[in-house]
Amino acid sequence: MDILNPGDAHFWELLGLLALVGLLIWLKVPGMAMAALDARGARIQAQLDEATKLRQEAQGLLAEIKTRREETERQAAEMLALAKSDAERLAVEAKAKLEDEIRRRGALAERRIALAEAQAAAEVKAAAADLAAQAAEKVLAARLATATTDPLVDAAVAQIATKLQ
Repeated sequence: MDILNPGDAHFWELLGLLALVGLLIWLKVPGMAMAALDARGARIQAQLDEATKLRQEAQGLLAEIKTRREETERQAAEMLALAKSDAERLAVEAKAKLEDEIRRRGALAERRIALAEAQAAAEVKAAAADLAAQAAEKVLAARLATATTDPLVDAAVAQIATKLQ
């Protein structure tokens, strides 16, 4: 098998292959292929760089969000504690106000009871005085009806007459 024999088919295959390779080199196909591969590699590297940059930004945002969440949770805990203390303080104030109101109403009721007792006592005294006056009136009327003159009244009138002179 002699490859350099022009009568052999392998010779022509080799010649065609060499011509094809020469033509590809003359047309700068390997350079274009390398340029295309380099461009694709650069695009892939740019995408990788962009992905790395985005990942770093995402990690930064995640850290910021975690910080904000922790701050928000801390503020919520503070607000809850403040609300609890306010509720306890308001409960104590409400209890104190209720006790004060009960005391004031009790004192007011006691004053009203005392006033009612005083009024009742005054009414009893007035009724007793009215009864006494009526009894005295009846006694005096009975004396005047039986006697034409009362010795006590006559003595009092004589005494007045001497005092006026």
